[in-house]
Amino acid sequence: MSDFETGPDTINRLLGSYELGRKLKQLRLRKKIALTELGRHTGLSASMISQLENGKLVPTLPTLARLSMVFDVGMDYFFGSRRREGMFEIVRQEERMKFPNRPELEKPNFFFEVLAFKATNKPIEAYIAEFPQANEGEATAHLHPGAELIYVMEGTLGVQYQDEEHELHTGDCCYFDSSELHAYRGVSKTPARAFVVSAPMLLR
Repeated sequence: MSDFETGPDTINRLLGSYELGRKLKQLRLRKKIALTELGRHTGLSASMISQLENGKLVPTLPTLARLSMVFDVGMDYFFGSRRREGMFEIVRQEERMKFPNRPELEKPNFFFEVLAFKATNKPIEAYIAEFPQANEGEATAHLHPGAELIYVMEGTLGVQYQDEEHELHTGDCCYFDSSELHAYRGVSKTPARAFVVSAPMLLR
């Protein structure tokens, strides 16, 4: 009998050395996402995600790719550290995926595409967002640390900040403290599209 390891046990042992489950759990806790919420974004059950985090299951590459998009990190987050000579990543249009902001809602407030999901340790997060037309009061307010910039590329977008709503038209932009309650809703008949930049660490 050969002394060489063969079969799935060898693969699992090799992948186990990367501690994929621990890294996945760190990402989820850092983003404050519950198992059930992550399951809605990825199509995986909460039980399966828990088993992945605990190392009882080994994620497939398609599963890791989808998780990396949801968390806006590169695949190399799971398999190694960044090269030290600098960072340069290209994301092709066909590589991006569109996600609803609230998968459990029949009519989500907006859909988003993560622009630079391959890059890790980014000081900013950039998205293309699409906002279907919604009635006043339908948008769900939220907040998160840092600052945010929105540039409207098409249509009209209503940005609710604290107790006031502001309409942004094509070519308009706004910058605000995202640790204050804010919400968005499409105002025009055709969905509004915007370039959104979030900088969690820039505003103190």
